[in-house]
Amino acid sequence: MVLDLFGTLVAAPSAVERKAAAAQFAEVMGVSPSVAEAVLSDSWQARHDGQLASATEVAAYLVARCNATAGRVGELEMLMARLAAVRLQADATLLRALEQLQHGGARLAILSDASPDIAEAWNRSELAPHFDAVVFSCGAGAVKPDCLLFRTVLRELDVAPHQAIYCGDGGGDELAGAERAGMRAVRVERRGGPSSLVFGETAWSGRAIPSVEALPSLLDSWGTR
Repeated sequence: MVLDLFGTLVAAPSAVERKAAAAQFAEVMGVSPSVAEAVLSDSWQARHDGQLASATEVAAYLVARCNATAGRVGELEMLMARLAAVRLQADATLLRALEQLQHGGARLAILSDASPDIAEAWNRSELAPHFDAVVFSCGAGAVKPDCLLFRTVLRELDVAPHQAIYCGDGGGDELAGAERAGMRAVRVERRGGPSSLVFGETAWSGRAIPSVEALPSLLDSWGTR
């Protein structure tokens, strides 16, 4: 079982939350919120596709793009670490569902577009112990729906495509990408609600469930655990 992270296991941020985070970035760097917002938006690709290898590099990149002083890098990196820890907090119901899947024999993997600050915070999160494999875009060097990501996670789990199920909220054309890779795909309603922001979403007419919490019952009905 391969799971998306943002919008699937943890809430995708809303426009209000993104704006609040940008304001914190702006305060740390000593620039206007509008500058920080623009740079964060324009740098999404670079922060997620492996161009920047660490949270330190991300912080330095953002400081340079905002024309802030280099001395702000360390403080910005600390802010990013705090925000990443908050973003990775999971609902108790979700953690119980993951435990059910594990106890039922499912091997679990994460496949997510993520920046290095998220990747570095992952092992300290409540989610990490539940997963056998983790593939983040910043480490793999590609973003969804690049087939490289799906091949990589299948290799990490050591399963054939037809043996794997992909579950996500649909951002980044991930569901179609999973099917092109030979996997079955299931859509979940976006965690965080319809106001949460998502990029690259496409129409989906396949199997859908309300949340990851419904996966144990779905797999039992399929007899796949």
